[in-house]
Amino acid sequence: MSTPDHDDLERFAPLWEAPASPPRWVIWHPDADTMVFDRHLNLPVPIDDASLAEVCRRMREAGAPESADYPGRACG
Repeated sequence: MSTPDHDDLERFAPLWEAPASPPRWVIWHPDADTMVFDRHLNLPVPIDDASLAEVCRRMREAGAPESADYPGRACG
């Protein structure tokens, strides 16, 4: 199994900083999927599949919230 390149992961470093209140980034579980959601931009963060597990692990260590509920605001 290959691991994501260190430089590739560093571009996501803000995602696992201690979360603000309310947090900007959350781990979202729609259905059987897992995504990182940006609440300021109101959309999922594009993270490649090879890096997603490590990004989520680091976010969890930093205390990022996660939920199956939609974390964004209504579009429109």
